[in-house]
Amino acid sequence: MAQDLNANLDAYWMPFTANRQFKKAPRLLTRADGMYFTDDKGRQILDGIAGLWCVNAGHNRPKIVKAIQEQAAEMDFAPPFQMGHPKAFELAEKLVQLTPAGLNKVFYTNSGSESVDTALKMAIAYHRVRGEGARTRLIGRERGYHGVNFGGISVGGMVANRKMFGTMLGGVDHIRHTHDPARNAFSVGQPAHGAEFADDLEKLIALHDASTIAAVIVEPVAGSTGVLIPPQGYLQRLRQICDKHGILLIFDEVITGFGRTGNPFAAQTFGVTPDLMTVAKGLTNGCVPMGAVFATQNIYDAFMNGPEHLIEFFHGYTYSAHPLACAAALGTLETYADEGLLTRAAEMQGYFAECLHSLKGEPNVIDIRNIGLIGGVELTPLPGEPAKRAFNVFLDCWDKGLLVRTTGDTVALSPPLVIEREHIDRIIDTLRGALRRAA
Repeated sequence: MAQDLNANLDAYWMPFTANRQFKKAPRLLTRADGMYFTDDKGRQILDGIAGLWCVNAGHNRPKIVKAIQEQAAEMDFAPPFQMGHPKAFELAEKLVQLTPAGLNKVFYTNSGSESVDTALKMAIAYHRVRGEGARTRLIGRERGYHGVNFGGISVGGMVANRKMFGTMLGGVDHIRHTHDPARNAFSVGQPAHGAEFADDLEKLIALHDASTIAAVIVEPVAGSTGVLIPPQGYLQRLRQICDKHGILLIFDEVITGFGRTGNPFAAQTFGVTPDLMTVAKGLTNGCVPMGAVFATQNIYDAFMNGPEHLIEFFHGYTYSAHPLACAAALGTLETYADEGLLTRAAEMQGYFAECLHSLKGEPNVIDIRNIGLIGGVELTPLPGEPAKRAFNVFLDCWDKGLLVRTTGDTVALSPPLVIEREHIDRIIDTLRGALRRAA
């Protein structure tokens, strides 16, 4: 079986992958169940990253599988423009019962990248329909990740995601990232120092004038750049500045949404409610592509003017509210509710943090960061070979039956929320061994 699979690798140009290295030594997954993948050699691989920050309920969950199967047999597709189907409305009602108070409108997309571009368009259009059409500027953050569409990489701040793709969107600026290892290294949970980094926004407002700025977008926890936890008071300060100047605040919760930080959404964990919030990944447990943008009633109402027969917001996707995706999401929400998974990270984070921070002092570990069931272990780069040390650790963990993720020289962990203590022990023990062997 392995030989047959390995013989047909050439045609596929793989995303965010070292294609040449992979095709010399493929890592092929063939099955998944609970906390584990199975590879093409029959080995069980402990999933330390919930697939790709998305399989929050674990793999092969019966209610999700059944919901998808039954929906495919009943109705495979329904056009989303000028039409609807019951599950789209049922899902929206269930979702807004979980969101922070005030975020009570749902616009469906198919991915986190599409959710981000949708939210950016909503923000600019919102100001225009209110008569403030000069508010077109968007503010992102250094080291931010907001997907891979042009809007997302424009407001994003990860250099490798931007440098090959030209000038991107105009009218975009960035505040500083919050990574401050000199003061905050090895913080458990939110770092004590760095709330003042939010004041960068005031500097950009002074430069550009608030009347030109539509929105600020940040990840509550910056995940793909290496797990950067917001300093205490930082998000609150951003909210205050946005309110002061009439700027919309967008939270990108594609990674943090659906239980990752110990609440349904990180906005609730940190006590800050944005005006727009993007989600995807955990919305369907990764089973069917789907995303969404949550908006306040005020933003929605601003568009509801003019003749009733005219479209209010010229935006959407062929697969918005796809029936299979809605069914998967409903099955996912039921699974989360049955097992208390949207708050389970709060129950497990103490033991997870204790075990994760036990890696302090291991070879080349220069920082450890955590919140909920998210962890990051930052390593000293190999001289002249950035990202290689962490990649070597990734390969070592794979060989020992553990799937982790690396970004730069940080090893990231985001296990399914169904994780038990014995899984945490195995993840940390395997990672510890790999760190020692990589020394």
